[in-house]
Amino acid sequence: MKLTKRKIAAGVLTLILLLNMLSGCSEKTTTAEQKGNVTVNIGVQGSTGVLPYAREKKYFEKAFEKEGVKVKWSEFESGPPHFEALASGRLDFGATGGTPLIAGQSGNVDFKAIAVTTNGKKGNSIIIPKGSKIKELKDLKGKKIAVAKGSSAYNFLYMALDQAGLTDKDIKIVQLQPDEARPALDNGSVDAWSTWEPYATTAIYQTGAKSLADGEDLNINAPSFLVARTQFTKEHPDLTVLFLKTYEKVRQEFINHPDEVTVDIAKKEKLEPEIVSTVLKRADLILSPTTKEFAKAHQQQADFLYKVGGIKKKLDTSKVIENKFVEKVLKKQ
Repeated sequence: MKLTKRKIAAGVLTLILLLNMLSGCSEKTTTAEQKGNVTVNIGVQGSTGVLPYAREKKYFEKAFEKEGVKVKWSEFESGPPHFEALASGRLDFGATGGTPLIAGQSGNVDFKAIAVTTNGKKGNSIIIPKGSKIKELKDLKGKKIAVAKGSSAYNFLYMALDQAGLTDKDIKIVQLQPDEARPALDNGSVDAWSTWEPYATTAIYQTGAKSLADGEDLNINAPSFLVARTQFTKEHPDLTVLFLKTYEKVRQEFINHPDEVTVDIAKKEKLEPEIVSTVLKRADLILSPTTKEFAKAHQQQADFLYKVGGIKKKLDTSKVIENKFVEKVLKKQ
């Protein structure tokens, strides 16, 4: 299989170049900084996940306040910008899909993947608008497909094309963030959209769009992760554990009280409860170390990106995996 480098490079390689520059000028936490002086910077994206819900309910503020630590939130459209912020020292924790991790590691960002949050099988989908004549993946030939560069949906798109016997020469990729891609799908500017939750389900419910294929259909296991700035984990291992402990507390709310969580999110985001409920069911939220299965799936994604020219060097993704913090949290339960 030969995929040209032009389009995939535009997404992943551009991000890597930027990350390389930023990693060389990362802000360093001063040795004089004591716990009472610390501000934990947390990245958040989307509106239906654990971190957005935790921000709304101030779970982390309450947990870290007991340690004399402040919490600051930064909002991102997708995963790749998290790593720009990690590289420049503006972010300590975040949650993203696997592809941004691969780009971040390739760009020499100093971070650790400290836990797995989903297996990713239902996280990414290729969506087609209502009434589309596209019936299967091979029908994407000659079509315009929207996708956010460097995102997990970007890699998913290329893996889906590969399974259909297509290459990037066979389609027209339109690089759009979700807030741009949804209108483009609705008005017919693009023929399909490779995206993630909650955007996929929202489009399906609100416009009658359909899912052409997701990771479960194609047997693509693409785990998502919680990531942390390495220097922060070294200087504040106890706060890293507290971050994970708090995340798990919020996740348990999703598992044990799904109806209440659904109502809260639907009300805040002005979404139909059915949309939120479906998104939460598809998320299959977990908090897990990076097991052998997850590690293998993540390595396979990195190998695929290397094969198609998305990254310039072959990676050993195990080098950014750090299980000790989440294992400590789960052991206490």
